Amino acid sequence: MSVIEPSTSRRPPRGRRLALKLTLAGLLLATLAMLLDLAFPLPVPDARGAGAVVVAADGTPLRAFADRNGIWRYPVELEEVSPLYVEALLGYEDRWFWRHPGVNPLSMLRAGGQWLRHGRVVSGGSTLTMQVARILDPPAGGSRTPWAKARQVLRALQLEAHLSKREILTLYLNHAPFGGTIEGVEAASWAYLGKPSSQLSHAEAALLAVLPQAPSRWRPDREPEAAGAARDKVLERMARLGRWSRAEVEDARIETVVSRSLAPPRHAALLARRLRQQLPRARRITSTLDIELQRTLEARVSSYFSSLPERTSAALLVVDNATLEARAYVGSVEFADAERLGHVDMVRAWRSPGSTLKPFLYGLAIDDGLIHSESLLVDAPQSFGDYRPGNFDAAFNGPVSVATALRLSLNVPAVDVLDRLGPARFSARLAHAGIELHWPRGASPNLAMILGGTGARLEDLVGAYAALNRDGLAGHVRYRPDEAGSERRLLSPGAAWIVREILEGNPRPGTAVDTFDASRRARVAWKTGTSYGFRDAWALGSTRSYTVGVWVGRPDGTPLPGQYGAVTALPLLFEVINTLPSPRGDAAPSPPPDTVAQVDICWPLGLPPDPRAPELCQQRHAAWTLQGVVPPTFAERGARLWSAGEVRFDVDAGSGERLSAQCARDHERRAARIARWPALASPWLTRAQRTASRLPPLAADCVDDGREGSEALSIEGINHRATLATAPGGRGGLRLFVRAVGSDTRIRWLLDGHLIGESQGSGRFEHDFGEPGAHTLTALADSGAWASVDFRVLR
Repeated sequence: MSVIEPSTSRRPPRGRRLALKLTLAGLLLATLAMLLDLAFPLPVPDARGAGAVVVAADGTPLRAFADRNGIWRYPVELEEVSPLYVEALLGYEDRWFWRHPGVNPLSMLRAGGQWLRHGRVVSGGSTLTMQVARILDPPAGGSRTPWAKARQVLRALQLEAHLSKREILTLYLNHAPFGGTIEGVEAASWAYLGKPSSQLSHAEAALLAVLPQAPSRWRPDREPEAAGAARDKVLERMARLGRWSRAEVEDARIETVVSRSLAPPRHAALLARRLRQQLPRARRITSTLDIELQRTLEARVSSYFSSLPERTSAALLVVDNATLEARAYVGSVEFADAERLGHVDMVRAWRSPGSTLKPFLYGLAIDDGLIHSESLLVDAPQSFGDYRPGNFDAAFNGPVSVATALRLSLNVPAVDVLDRLGPARFSARLAHAGIELHWPRGASPNLAMILGGTGARLEDLVGAYAALNRDGLAGHVRYRPDEAGSERRLLSPGAAWIVREILEGNPRPGTAVDTFDASRRARVAWKTGTSYGFRDAWALGSTRSYTVGVWVGRPDGTPLPGQYGAVTALPLLFEVINTLPSPRGDAAPSPPPDTVAQVDICWPLGLPPDPRAPELCQQRHAAWTLQGVVPPTFAERGARLWSAGEVRFDVDAGSGERLSAQCARDHERRAARIARWPALASPWLTRAQRTASRLPPLAADCVDDGREGSEALSIEGINHRATLATAPGGRGGLRLFVRAVGSDTRIRWLLDGHLIGESQGSGRFEHDFGEPGAHTLTALADSGAWASVDFRVLR
């Protein structure tokens, strides 16, 4: 019997062959799918060239930037959209969205059968994924053709292979068409309803869910009735599906379809443009602005400046002191106003700062121990080399304190302090604190900078003024919550407190703001400024909580006669401050830091009173001092008449006559001293003050001690206490020639404290003295000598 061996060439079973074929076919299909995917990549939107939206701190759109195709779109995430909208969308469009692979076979079969039966499309079989595919890759020949539908199916499968369900749904939320140039539910919600998509009601959610089906026919701003009917279909379906209760649906039906016009938002347009330029690839940029405050102040600025001359613009910036975050930003009166150059952002434009730098000058001088709040300064015509500053109103006030000089914004005292502090050092200290200054080509820090002879930006000034309520810390204003903070020391806490105390003593302007309850009125440290030629008007103010800056002028730099800080900018500053929230703490005075103390000082020496020499204290003032430093009155520069300060000498104990070192007979000597005022202050002193500062006469038997070697000035051309009259019917006023005799230096002429001109030595000076009334004419020599006459002019 033979044994048959099994054959080694037997064919595999049929099942295995079928499985092998299926595997090979699957590999081929997978390879083909991969090749097709590589050949026809998924057209996911590219951030480049895409639109963007800049929003306020609460998410309200400030300004939308269209994409390269002119489409307005506000990026939004799924979590930021109302669940009601998502329920309505999926319930009406695609109930099986979370389960199907991109295509719903049952829906496709149903739609195909209806098409064969009726010869037309009765209901669509497109899933939400297929709609996203159609949005991203729109068919060239229409979406109803078989080829277009097949392409849509393939794209849907491709989407499901590459993206998660959440990502696909988010694409729909941001790219679904809603009529006109509006795409995405967030853009539609703001455009039609004026609210974010997170706050939609049942009726509004249903309306926006159905609108992409026929955005042209159902636009609520054009066809509210048709839009309402379409919305009600969605509401009914949600009730049938049991997603929303019948009561909710019936309440939603009652809501009328009310839509706003499709004007894109344009608040803080210049800041939005600025942030967009900083972050060109960002789709959504969140700012720090308070939308309600921004709207209010934009309207107020537009109304406030509507009556100003043409081509006049303005800028306004409000900053939270705690964070240095901007709360309102108005870069021009009206962004679209070409006449006013509304496209020019004056918040960051270089402009002459006028007198707005003076608070920092005095603060730094206090820190350096040069002055205290009541240091004696002289507001009188002075020369600083070739520089001869004058005051805004051409008037002079004689001896003034630092506090008065700052409150009145006097120019000559400020230049005097800057000359002693040093312009280069002052500029460097400002730059260190973040206050950039702009200098003309070839220019460098000089004395004119304190009167506006440089360039500064409103945002830098606001960041600096905030230091007055931030213990001396200045900083760059922040416009985005994620922007890194930057702050630098500008003043010590004590110097900042003293300067703020001085500026808070400025009276509020006499406007309607005075009707506010004084107990709740915020304390405001404010300062105005006007540049040369009325080109720039400024007002800056800081409360405990906020700092506000206002600029008014013409962007092209042409003068605006008659418009200066106190008249044009200051009233708006206080209107804004009264608009801001004002916590109780803003109205209460804050105690001084430990480094600050109030002490009595005496003029003219500027030192504490000496109980052993009460005659040296001609005027007593309560001064704020820093670190216990009480600096004396500045030494005079260039005056030859006398020197300010304490003068010590001997007198005869019996007669009181002054004694020199050499006298012919013996005298009982007694030490004496007087306090002299600066020579340039002399015309403004009282008779008693002049007497108290005068040296007693020298004893006849004593050698001249040279203490009285001074010029004696007199005025010729008008007699003291004269009465003058204009010629009857004359039109030429009362033009007279006068001269000052007794000095060969330059003579400055002041009429009632106002500088009216100059002459040299005894040269002739001509002026019209025809203004009726009582007047005082003063001649003030560079040497410090002076003379004055009183006269009256009859009409």
